[in-house]
Amino acid sequence: MDIRLDAISHSYGGTAVFRDISLDIPTGRIVCLVGPSGCGKSTLLRLIGGLEQATQGRVLQLGTPPEGCLNPLTYVFQDFALLPWRSVRGNISLVLEDHGIRGKRADAIISDVLARTKLTDFGRALPRQLSGGMKQRVAIARALAVKPAVMLMDEPLSALDSQTRELLMDDLVGLWTRQPFTAVYVTHNLAEAVRLGHRIVVLSRRPGEIREVVEVDKPLIERGHGDRDLEKIQAHLWDLMREEARAADVELLDV
Repeated sequence: MDIRLDAISHSYGGTAVFRDISLDIPTGRIVCLVGPSGCGKSTLLRLIGGLEQATQGRVLQLGTPPEGCLNPLTYVFQDFALLPWRSVRGNISLVLEDHGIRGKRADAIISDVLARTKLTDFGRALPRQLSGGMKQRVAIARALAVKPAVMLMDEPLSALDSQTRELLMDDLVGLWTRQPFTAVYVTHNLAEAVRLGHRIVVLSRRPGEIREVVEVDKPLIERGHGDRDLEKIQAHLWDLMREEARAADVELLDV
């Protein structure tokens, strides 16, 4: 299932958040949204997910969700959003219970996503027993359990230390390589964007507009540290954002 943003504009009261955003999110690709603080990246994600209604324009879902899809659009949050009194398996089963899936069918789905996210041995653990990286793996496993058409990922690695972030990026690449998924991925981290994104959308400061859409053709599995092609793309992204990021920082400090 593809997502198409058709001339999206949005405002809160008299404040324009972004305007005239048109963008295609194709099936099986990771589309990263980057831009200065306050440019509307997370708001745009909420509009795609149906949590808010755009002031103008349309969010279109084109085609059909994959076979077995329970939730066409599923979030992965920065703060993991795990229930502390439920085990790893219990947190994942929650999204299946909403669809009346229990027993052996639920067990099979949970075991599959735990294996895919390297959590098979931790199914009985409680969130308080897990590291930040493992908690985010649980959140990703929970999202995968409903076989979403599109995962909406809002700064999913920003709460993690740098080493754990690198490991999770490797995990996401491995997941996508074994079974490609579609994702809209919001990040402030340009290294994440060039490591994970097939398409990187650079938004301007508020009111956000698309400054440029950068395609990264190199296969995810071939991207790594010291890759000069990726370093050039990252430098280009920063060139696009530097002055607006500085201006946005001053605006935020003045509020």
